[in-house]
Amino acid sequence: MDQRSNTMRCPCLLDLVIILSLTSCCMLIEARAPHSLEPNHQLGQGSPTTALHQRLRRGWIWKQLFVPEEDPNPSVIGQLKSDYDRGDFSIKYILSGEGAGEMFEINEYSGEIRTLQKLDREEKAFYLLQAHALARKSNEPVEPQSEFIIKVQDINDNIPQFQNEPYVSSIPEMCPMGTIVAQVTATDADDPLFGNNAKLIYSILQGEPYFSVEPKTGIIMTSMANMDREARDQYLVVVQVKDMLGLSGGYSASTTVTISLTDVNDNGPTFQHNLYTFAVLESAAVGTTVGRIMADDGDVGINARMNYSLEDLEESATFKIQTDPVTQEGVVLLAKPLDYESKRRFVMAAEAVNDHIDTRFLSYNEFRDRTTLKIVVEDVDEPPIFMAPNYEWKVLENMVAGTVVGTVSARDTDAINNPIRYSIDKSSDITKAFKIDPNNGTVTVAKPLDREEAAWHNLTINAKETKQNHLSSSVVVFIKVLDINDNAPMLAREYQPYICEGTQSGELIQLINAVDLDDPVEGHHFYFSMVPEKHINPNFTIRDNQDNSASILARRSSFTRRDRTQYLLPMVVADSGSPALSSTSTLTISVCSCQPAGHCPTGGVEALAISIGVSLQTLLGFLVCLATLTVLFIVMLMLRRHRRKQLEGLGRAEKELELPKGVSEKVLHYGEIGGGGGGDLGGFCQPAVPLRPHPRRRDRRLRREEVAASIRMSMSLRHSLLIGPEDDVFKQFIMDRLDEADQDPYVPPFDCLKTYAFEGTGSPTGSISSLESWDFVDADQCPRDPGSRLVRLTLWHGGAEEETTF
Repeated sequence: MDQRSNTMRCPCLLDLVIILSLTSCCMLIEARAPHSLEPNHQLGQGSPTTALHQRLRRGWIWKQLFVPEEDPNPSVIGQLKSDYDRGDFSIKYILSGEGAGEMFEINEYSGEIRTLQKLDREEKAFYLLQAHALARKSNEPVEPQSEFIIKVQDINDNIPQFQNEPYVSSIPEMCPMGTIVAQVTATDADDPLFGNNAKLIYSILQGEPYFSVEPKTGIIMTSMANMDREARDQYLVVVQVKDMLGLSGGYSASTTVTISLTDVNDNGPTFQHNLYTFAVLESAAVGTTVGRIMADDGDVGINARMNYSLEDLEESATFKIQTDPVTQEGVVLLAKPLDYESKRRFVMAAEAVNDHIDTRFLSYNEFRDRTTLKIVVEDVDEPPIFMAPNYEWKVLENMVAGTVVGTVSARDTDAINNPIRYSIDKSSDITKAFKIDPNNGTVTVAKPLDREEAAWHNLTINAKETKQNHLSSSVVVFIKVLDINDNAPMLAREYQPYICEGTQSGELIQLINAVDLDDPVEGHHFYFSMVPEKHINPNFTIRDNQDNSASILARRSSFTRRDRTQYLLPMVVADSGSPALSSTSTLTISVCSCQPAGHCPTGGVEALAISIGVSLQTLLGFLVCLATLTVLFIVMLMLRRHRRKQLEGLGRAEKELELPKGVSEKVLHYGEIGGGGGGDLGGFCQPAVPLRPHPRRRDRRLRREEVAASIRMSMSLRHSLLIGPEDDVFKQFIMDRLDEADQDPYVPPFDCLKTYAFEGTGSPTGSISSLESWDFVDADQCPRDPGSRLVRLTLWHGGAEEETTF
């Protein structure tokens, strides 16, 4: 409704502003007309420029122009008029500056200024423009440039806005009337200097009669005294703000202020019951919670904190009370053990008092309250109770079985008073060293005790009811075994004394100590002495130091290893017990070639020599011989292994290169299967006459390098392009074979036919010769064929003395 009324008022206001603006402009022009005529007359006598320089005042005047905002229709807001304008359109008006051509335009003939679009005062409140009056023909200025302002007039087109939302505040309860709660602030974007568009008024829409607001400042105050938080702790106050001083047609906005009441200590603790009754078992342990009591307090936080206390009328201090810091409850705890047979009921008073007391609201006594507690003890069948919490006894070691150590005693505190039976817990007496009488609790020794094995025995003795629930309890018995002198002293360790060559008489050789497993009350005291003999030991003597140690001294000088390497010294160690015990030990004293500092080597070759009783030179000689034999044995093994590997390698080579057995006894048997007329050579496959014995050629085997040379030769012959008897290679081959046959002294005296075969490279099917093969193949490895078997051609090589024979 406010917006509709504002829209209806806008056209009327706009028309009024335009009319007033035009009227003021016309009145100013008419008032100036008598003065402007004279200058125009002067302009007719001279040039306009001369007349312009002669004038000392401006010939056109106008007031500040106004235009209403948000007017969508273009309208004339004013007119510029020069004194020289005669109405003949000889003056040209030009407008420049802010918004010229965009927001405003001017009629260059009449000087009327018109708006081009609607304006918003909140975006720009005024525009600064410049006016120019030019002679249309010469385009020269007839008036000096003048500035003027077009101000945008405000209309109520903005809604008030609250700042810093949301609003949350708090005040203490029970505060007086007029207490300031908070302040709300709203702003309006309209012009605060024009009309009432931005003048705001605050009011309460919700929250009365508890709160009120100051209309101009927005300060919220309490309008009711003594508001109680326990009755209501929060209020939602709705504040409205309106512009135009709250008149009709304005805009309004509202906000909500959340107001909380903080607590003050205006309430004391109050028990809901005058009597609280609890029950507790007599077997309850100390510290058991018996019950909880709670005093209500309407306050919160520190104002609700309280302390509980007990007023024990019987002053038994059997119970105590503590405050639970979380729930503020009073926790009643058991402070002493209970006994149903002794006391069955307790009555006491409990009091609750606030920690923080504020006498502005209540008196001191109103911050406390009292109630009565009644605690009933319930009977429980209890186990037997020993007369002592634990027992500690002493017994001598090695006491005979049956010796009484001590007696335990327990009783049943219940009214029935059940009989009790005693026993020893087996886990506490694994060795079964003790026995107990099940009826009277007397503990005796079951077997002799040894303090050196166990100085203490911790027994657990159980007492169990023989009737009803068979409840049981236990007690710990500590038995200390007392020592008697039943162990002889002995040397503290295994000594290895030595004496250096050249030691003088009376020098210290070794300091010895003794130990004793016994533990006498007065402490140990040992006596050291030599074993009694017919003759005095001429080499060593023992001196008792009277501090449980003894010194072995040399009785003479000039000890040498050449004379003797070791000496045996028996000695006696006795204790001071009753009766005294002793032991005999024998020390082995070695003669040593000591180092310059008097130290005898304890490691290395020299120490080893000393330990086995030989001289250092003898031991070194023995070690050198042993090392030499070891090296020779290793060398022989390596040579033997190397020779074995060589023989194995030669054996494998001979096996690979060995000729067929019958080949060496025959002349070449050459036959081919297929191709080359192999069938015509069958007549030559007859056994040949055996050769004369040749010692150098018997069981001869071809070396690997000879085979390789023959293959290279055959390969070179095969790749020759000339085939036939005219070939130089072929001729040389034949001549070499003939020369070898002529120079052989072992050729038979009879004639024999030798067949030589050579294959060229012209055959399209290739060669089937075996000359290219590196290894010999046995006849058994050849392809199986019912015809004659192929025999590989034997490789050849030339020589003056030897000839390879097939």
